[in-house]
Amino acid sequence: MSPQKMSVRRVAVVGGARIPFARSDGPYATASNQQMLTAALDGLVERYGLQEPGAVGEFVAGAVLKHSRDFNLARETVLGSKLHPATPAYDIQQACGTGLQAVIAAANKIALGQTESAVAGGADTASDAPLGVNDSLRRILLQARRAKSLGGRVKALAKVRPGHLVPDIPRNAEPRTGLSMGEHAAVTARARGIGRAAQDELAAASHQRLAAAYERGFFQDLVIPFRGLARDQNLRPGSTAEKLASLKPVFGLDHPDPTMTAGNSTPLTDGAATVLLASEEWARERGLEPLAYLTAYETAAVDFVGGDVAGGEDGLLMAPAYAVPRMLERAGLHLADFDLVEIHEAFASQVLATLAAWEKRGLGTVDRARLNVAGSSLATGHPFAATGARIVATLAKLLAERDAPARGLISICAAGGQGVTAILERA
Repeated sequence: MSPQKMSVRRVAVVGGARIPFARSDGPYATASNQQMLTAALDGLVERYGLQEPGAVGEFVAGAVLKHSRDFNLARETVLGSKLHPATPAYDIQQACGTGLQAVIAAANKIALGQTESAVAGGADTASDAPLGVNDSLRRILLQARRAKSLGGRVKALAKVRPGHLVPDIPRNAEPRTGLSMGEHAAVTARARGIGRAAQDELAAASHQRLAAAYERGFFQDLVIPFRGLARDQNLRPGSTAEKLASLKPVFGLDHPDPTMTAGNSTPLTDGAATVLLASEEWARERGLEPLAYLTAYETAAVDFVGGDVAGGEDGLLMAPAYAVPRMLERAGLHLADFDLVEIHEAFASQVLATLAAWEKRGLGTVDRARLNVAGSSLATGHPFAATGARIVATLAKLLAERDAPARGLISICAAGGQGVTAILERA
């Protein structure tokens, strides 16, 4: 019997739900990844009536900072949520690209006809970060466990010293370089000549645009109140470039004229986000109008250790400079073909460096009036695995508001020198 020819279907973005993002050690200090992700998922389930058996084909989600108890995070979230317990679920992780990669994984199954609907998302808490056992203590404990006699166990445990009780604290640093993401971004900013004023202007615009979006009710059906928050806690509506200019630099201090401050860098954040994806048939049967369609995606990675780092080409956060050109070439598109562009704002300098790289590669320029029009990570905050789902849901709704054919680009940089990008379209 000859194999059936497999057709590829359009994947609809139906809607999204997230909790407000909070600064670390704030309102969500005692909330776990599972609790936050469950709150976001429940909001989505209630909004779109997904409680009955089989309503959702599967749930795909992840977290970057995970406890051992989070080993089956997506499935445990389903079991604690209003989604039917017979819904399959699995975890995925690609650093800051996790949320978008979860969307891509779910979309692929829908496109290939393997499921009719899926929920993708992610959560992260910098407040409840896991603490590892001191590695020397861990080795002693393992030695004691392997001992064949009581005397052997006592002998092993006698090696424990006070210094062994100091836990391993999670570090925001790349294992290959020992540099934090901010320090890597500072290297690229210097190489690209990204100035302080431009960074502060972009950061201020992010806050102003997010504030305006809240004021006009844009997030009313996207954000679910949680633990006393109804808006993103990091939002500063009165932010201006002039106010940001008064902040002291915090990255790149080992070189003259550092430009990166807490104001033009994303803070450590807690939060969760989800997005509902489906086939057109599934949405039609339920009377749901798709906001947009996911039509292309691309990932890339750079050699941020031995590549052209000093020249700014292969900096830690520069992979989208390679992913987007490949994706656009495959789709036969140019930057001018996009009505909206969403670039994850890990740092203002990284956004500006990405724009400069695209222009250098001949993709053209991005009109700032089309860039992150409802604010982005500098204003909302950035719970690592949640950002991708936040951006997909936000961009899909922005496209739907235009009530005309429109196209949007998503670009997300990630730790490990990676990038995840995608295209959303509204026919």
